[in-house]
Amino acid sequence: MPSFDARPRWVERLRRSREPAFLAVTGLALVAGGIAWLAGAREVADACWIAGTAVAIVPATWWVVDALRNGRVGVDVIALLSLIGTLLVEEYLAGALIAIMLATGQALDAAAGRRATKDLRSLLDRAPRTARRRIDDGVETVPLEDITVGEVLVVGAGEVVPVDGWVTSGLAVLDESALTGEPLAVSRRRGEAVRSGIVNAGPVFEMQARATAEESTYAGIVRLAQDAAAESAPVVRVADRIAGWFLPLALAVSGAAWLLSGSATRAVAVLVVATPCPLLLAVPVAIVSGLSRASRLGVVIRNGSALENLGHATSLVMDKTGTLTTGRPTGAEVLTAPDGDPTEVLRLAASADQLSPHVLADAIVQEARIRGLELSLPTEADEEVGTGVTAIVDGRRVTVGTLDLPADAPGWARSAKGRAALDGAAIAWVTVDGVLTGAILLTDPMRRDAFRTIRRLRSAGLNRLVMLTGDRREPAEEIGSALGLDAVYAEQSPADKVAGVRAERERAVTVMVGDGVNDAPALAASTVGVAMGARGSTATSEAADVVLTTDRLDHLADAMAIARRSRRIAVQSAAVGMGLSLVAMGFAAFGLLPPAAGALLQEGIDVAVILNALRALRGKKVHVPVETAAMLHRFSAEHDELRDQLSILRDTAGLLATGDLAATHDALRRVDTFLFDTLLPHEEAEDRELYPALATPLGNSEATATMSRMHTEIDRLARRLRTHLQHADAAGGISADQVDDLLACLYGLHAVLKLHFVQEEENYFTLAPVPDATSNS
Repeated sequence: MPSFDARPRWVERLRRSREPAFLAVTGLALVAGGIAWLAGAREVADACWIAGTAVAIVPATWWVVDALRNGRVGVDVIALLSLIGTLLVEEYLAGALIAIMLATGQALDAAAGRRATKDLRSLLDRAPRTARRRIDDGVETVPLEDITVGEVLVVGAGEVVPVDGWVTSGLAVLDESALTGEPLAVSRRRGEAVRSGIVNAGPVFEMQARATAEESTYAGIVRLAQDAAAESAPVVRVADRIAGWFLPLALAVSGAAWLLSGSATRAVAVLVVATPCPLLLAVPVAIVSGLSRASRLGVVIRNGSALENLGHATSLVMDKTGTLTTGRPTGAEVLTAPDGDPTEVLRLAASADQLSPHVLADAIVQEARIRGLELSLPTEADEEVGTGVTAIVDGRRVTVGTLDLPADAPGWARSAKGRAALDGAAIAWVTVDGVLTGAILLTDPMRRDAFRTIRRLRSAGLNRLVMLTGDRREPAEEIGSALGLDAVYAEQSPADKVAGVRAERERAVTVMVGDGVNDAPALAASTVGVAMGARGSTATSEAADVVLTTDRLDHLADAMAIARRSRRIAVQSAAVGMGLSLVAMGFAAFGLLPPAAGALLQEGIDVAVILNALRALRGKKVHVPVETAAMLHRFSAEHDELRDQLSILRDTAGLLATGDLAATHDALRRVDTFLFDTLLPHEEAEDRELYPALATPLGNSEATATMSRMHTEIDRLARRLRTHLQHADAAGGISADQVDDLLACLYGLHAVLKLHFVQEEENYFTLAPVPDATSNS
């Protein structure tokens, strides 16, 4: 693995403690002087304040020299001159105040530029340090650097593949999401290639090294992150830009006052009132307020530069997996034979899969638990890698896994296979006592808030949205088309992603949102890297400027609005403060404002601009009462249960299309039971309980009017289907003249319900706070 030149930890800690120590010393000097002054010990007070001022002069001088050496002149020059000026005119309290203001501003920016080392350390921490090498009489653990090409390695369950190589045992089940972003595990057979950095999601397998650690995939990712981080230059501070014109003006006024009056006191008075305290405090206060407010939404922004850049951004690059999708496979739909019970099929499959470590088995078990199903403990469980699980559940032999459908497979099974292909889903077949009973379609679903978030991001000022993903082209383009993205690039390697982000960054200020180690280099290459840190990798979070701790992408739009407002308030505070200072400089230049009074006036200006800067802490927020939030979660959970049952409408229409009217008649009775016993009571409860409760957070009752109108259409179609059932019951079966209208009602109701569910989830359910990940709910 590549190495990097890192200071010893104690040196790093000492370096990071400089700014806090500076702030502590100047603060102590100011407070001690204030206590002495109140006690009547004026000389002691002056000594304390002089000491604080003198302490500040030393680093201020160094900052000025360093800035000049780099061809930059900023607020530090004004600060240094004002510190020296207060000593010359014996305005010691003013000097002490300027010193602590300077220390505060520097402490705020102290963490800038430290990201690259942390990025590399985080990436390296994830990398294996050793590997297990096969030898004649067993296995030995050796340092990773000792692995040479051609050696046979053993990779245990849950371990990271140490180097690139080929599978030499029967089959390897791998989680490649760290490199490709693809959430579903993949199988690699004997002779197929595997890459370093991926995780063994199955049992132990053996591989032959085809590259050393230094030349393997994961080492390349670390190098990419190093190169990208090296490109990220620090952003010029808002205060420096304002100082670009304020500094020469302040010096000119001070010099003119001295020349015209012959009094050095006037010149010093001008410098005192020109002390850039509004720049040194107002800007940082506004920025810190914005950072604080963003953190309340679960958005951690690392520094003021990142906040400022976020407010400037016009382009957004996103990964797919874990960013626009949930990042984990879920049971999208449970399909069964016409007389099957989807809930029972899922329960049996989940019971059998409880002991399996496979990622799809875990998804099936989680889906069952989410629905509150009681699982049975399986016996005689046996798992064949790459095929599936066989177990005894409640006295029945259940198998869950892959299956080659025979030519005479039932129609529902062929339909399930075709639907899985269309939806880009993995399919787990379920057999009970040797009979094919059901199929569980597993997909990486789009986030509920994806559509709403994309709209909000565009309204926040982003005019170009791009997807860069390592996933397959078909699902990537489908999601990109649905969300209206400007460009979609699929099957991207980490190097491709970095190149793509660099290309976007050349056009505009670019934000990159990602999840997973494979995104870390691209995040470092962007202007602002945003990590889905609640469930993303540590490396990604460390490489990012912004971390979304609540796993809510829509909060990025909130953060952008906060960034723009905070920057606007910062500039406003600094500009107003400087404007007031300019007026005071005029009075001081004409001898109307002595240094002592000027220092007090300057403090008044400081208080005013700081209070204005604190406005960045406030902002409009949609408040959802606790009772309404609980209601949203309840109806959202009911949606999850209802969604899988919606397939009964399409399955019944499929039977009708085949001409099996007798089977359709029975299925129509089940449809009627579902609609009137389960679905319509749910819709009525939403109209009665949920929609009135949403009127307050949404502003008015009209916000839910369209959804209520949709309920009316759902009720109409349901009653039309019941009328068809009643006619069929009276006639002893479905007649030919009912077929066309029945098909229209069944397919129409299915489409309306799917759309209605998505709209409610997107517009309303996303308002509910995300439950604490540590809770047991």
